[in-house]
Amino acid sequence: MEANATTNAPSPQVYARLGGMLYLFIIIAGISSEFFFRGKLVVAGNAAATAGNIQASALLWRMGVAAEYASLICTIVLAMIYFFLLRPVHRNLNLLSTFFRLISITVQVVAVLQLGVALFYLDQSAASLKVFTPEQLNAMANLSIRSHSYGYGISLLFLGCCFPVHGYLIRKSGFLPKALGVLIQVAGLGYLVNGFALILAPFATKFIFPIFFLPVFIAETSLSLWLLVKGVHVDKWKTRYAQAG
Repeated sequence: MEANATTNAPSPQVYARLGGMLYLFIIIAGISSEFFFRGKLVVAGNAAATAGNIQASALLWRMGVAAEYASLICTIVLAMIYFFLLRPVHRNLNLLSTFFRLISITVQVVAVLQLGVALFYLDQSAASLKVFTPEQLNAMANLSIRSHSYGYGISLLFLGCCFPVHGYLIRKSGFLPKALGVLIQVAGLGYLVNGFALILAPFATKFIFPIFFLPVFIAETSLSLWLLVKGVHVDKWKTRYAQAG
């Protein structure tokens, strides 16, 4: 990413286009992992059937785990891109939103580990597991899968803390549409409500999440496509960059 000859500032358009591409991949990978990998194998309320499906399609399960880790790698790079693009708007708020995003990533990494642990419990060749009955192993694998879902929900809670600040920076930037900032703030509200409901009233999340899924999907997809196709208003970004020193 070469520096601009006139301002000695790195080109924001290169970062924006790369960020949009990464964001779109993250969305696709997340949907694929949830619906096309785990969704085909996990049977709600039936630990035995879930265990049987995972054992019969271990490669499909591993592909889902790999997709989540690839998504997390891209998310880390995207966090750096956002930090660069929004730094001229407000240094301290940009730092705050980045911290929230990195905490969200860390929690999600720990959560994804649980999907690998589920495979350990279902490894029929492991001699150390023979002291457990098949029912116990299935139950422990199912608990790991549920732990992943819970941890992922908590990671979105921290992302919900990031998005209101992130959306505010977009609104105030001048080089990105204000509407995108509003959409991201609405998505953050959805993540916050769903995250606290997961802690305080878990039974309610099955009703709350579908309500916010569409606004969240529209917000994040809109931002990713805008960055990929339109990028940022370069002249306005350079002006903010110069003013910020």
